[in-house]
Amino acid sequence: MGTIEAAARPVPRRSDAGKIRYTERDVTGLLLLAEHYAAPYDLLAAALSAPPARTRAVVARWRAAGLAASGSFGPGPAWCWLTTAGMTATGRHYPARPPSLGRLAHYRAVLAARLWLQAAPAYAEAQPWWNSERRIRAALPTGAGAPHVPDAEIHWPDGDSRPHPGQIWAIEVELTPKTATRTARIMAGLLSGPPRYAQVVYLTSPAARHVVAAAAGNLPPAQAGRVAVRDLPPTAPLPGA
Repeated sequence: MGTIEAAARPVPRRSDAGKIRYTERDVTGLLLLAEHYAAPYDLLAAALSAPPARTRAVVARWRAAGLAASGSFGPGPAWCWLTTAGMTATGRHYPARPPSLGRLAHYRAVLAARLWLQAAPAYAEAQPWWNSERRIRAALPTGAGAPHVPDAEIHWPDGDSRPHPGQIWAIEVELTPKTATRTARIMAGLLSGPPRYAQVVYLTSPAARHVVAAAAGNLPPAQAGRVAVRDLPPTAPLPGA
């Protein structure tokens, strides 16, 4: 009888009951959403190294905890973004709101570019720091005259045995062609001295590649050697675009 009575007693409620218990995957995903505005489920799954069903379950946990919201914007995977509570949990102070429809293609392409670059052997070996456009912009002083902000920076760690020791690379994602004049002006600004960027990497769509390549080809040789023009990865375009 004593055993039965003990088993019938209510289990004490945990002090953290009702709160999400963050896993490494939660931390990775929530910080990624904060820095990239929003993420489509397929690229979020790739970032979390999780199958689609597991990714949907993770997002469902975030939604239940009030940390994230999700929705569909046309064909292709649904998107996920942080709520105000989710942004607060990450310690970031960016606005928390649904992604802008006009920027979805860019958000996707930048995240696809990041995942593609992180898969490179040199990146995996050195583990550099990805500095997002959102973080770069937040650190700028307010007021007019701010310089052009790249879509991201890659900060390579110091160390003689590491690839690109101590270098900072600017990452530019070009989906639609800008005018030749504007492209040249932006490129020259990123390369201007004293040089902040050892390398400027352009990842372009087929439509934008010609303008970017032409601007790079018109640079003085010393600057032209610091510009790399590459195709965007196959995962970059919006489905149906």
